[in-house]
Amino acid sequence: MSRKLFGTDGVRGVANAKLSPRLAFELGQAAGRLLLETDAPRRAVLGSDTRRSGPMLAAALASGLCSVGIDVVSLGIAPTPAIAFVARTGDFGLGGIVSASHNPAPDNGIKFVGHEGTKLADETELRIEHLMQADTEPPTGAGVGCIVEDRSGLDAYLEMLRSIVPEGLHGMRIAVDCAHGAAYELGPQVLQLLGADLVVCGASPDGMNINAEGGATKPQTIQDLTKAAGCAIGVAFDGDADRAIFSDEMGRLINGDRTMGIWAAHQQGRGQFAPAVVVGTVMSNGGFEKFLNSRGIALERTQVGDKYVSQRLRDTGARIGGEQSGHIIFPAHGPTGDGLVTMLELFRAVESEGRPASTFYDDYEPWPQLMINLGVDGTAGWNEKPRIASALVRGEEDLQGHGRLVVRPSGTQPVIRVMVEADSYDLRDRVAESIVDAMRQDLAASVHGRVDLTYALGD
Repeated sequence: MSRKLFGTDGVRGVANAKLSPRLAFELGQAAGRLLLETDAPRRAVLGSDTRRSGPMLAAALASGLCSVGIDVVSLGIAPTPAIAFVARTGDFGLGGIVSASHNPAPDNGIKFVGHEGTKLADETELRIEHLMQADTEPPTGAGVGCIVEDRSGLDAYLEMLRSIVPEGLHGMRIAVDCAHGAAYELGPQVLQLLGADLVVCGASPDGMNINAEGGATKPQTIQDLTKAAGCAIGVAFDGDADRAIFSDEMGRLINGDRTMGIWAAHQQGRGQFAPAVVVGTVMSNGGFEKFLNSRGIALERTQVGDKYVSQRLRDTGARIGGEQSGHIIFPAHGPTGDGLVTMLELFRAVESEGRPASTFYDDYEPWPQLMINLGVDGTAGWNEKPRIASALVRGEEDLQGHGRLVVRPSGTQPVIRVMVEADSYDLRDRVAESIVDAMRQDLAASVHGRVDLTYALGD
């Protein structure tokens, strides 16, 4: 059976509409019932990003947990990876995160991590959906859970971040775009503690400006700021800070593929990259894979979603994995994507190499890659329509030996994503347009976004 509420990254929707306080309460109850089925501590840690609807939904989620006997510790505003860190290092059986990541401010989301800090498996999320229908006797009196506010767990998270760069970043001039999101305090704070010279934007959240003016999904902001402010490098987070993308001093984008390439090559040069494996996704660029292979490094691909990257990292023992979009996982620091960890690992590698960030840019030439997001009324049965099915077959045939085609429904929005990669721009664009035309006819789809990923970031 497939999940009906959970997508690739939790439950998302417009806050107070699709994602209502009632739904948040019911999700909290079901997650609490799930926790009661295990031997894990009957305590949950919660946090949210800076959206106006965050406190409302967090309160409802906490109430649902308490109503079945789970105690709750609230961190308030905190990056998603910080909540996962506190969940796995503290006495908690569950972590709850209220965030819609890179989505606009009216949206919100709820996702969970287990007591090891890992995102829940698909089967576990399906179990939560089933438990929402359970009819259990509610506890009373001392059996009801309590809620306390305690941000002390974030101190340990901050200390972990500092330990990544023990030599510091003294005098390094860095541009930082916090996207008015969850990293608006901790991001600049850790860099200041490490001695960096900062130029900061996107650090004044008002509840409605998250992701609106910049951040990881609007990289031109950090690219322009890095170059204009004369910084050595720039970093931009998304709304919940589980991803980070970068700019070199010339204002050129360093996406997730390039970040992993720089780090892997640096570690290999120090004789510290075993096994020689990087975990990516079906979206990872063919030029990136060719670069890795030229150095004797294998690229293991998974489906889109950092939970799947995390699982393959465990299977292979690889030391780094992630997505073009900047979701990077370093298993040595935790099992989930962490934009602040990614930032510090990259900055340390660049500083250790002793050369400008721009000199890494030409390590490889990416293959022409295009992403088109198509808005649809619904995604059920989308690939069974005759014109679409025919266009997909023709596309695969045309690209055989010359590129790749990935067409998939979004797990968080009513969107179908069409990614075409080829060894020439002409072939790429021809295949993409054929599929888009078929979707317009069969699904009345409309183009919601068209991004040349060749020198940009994934989604």
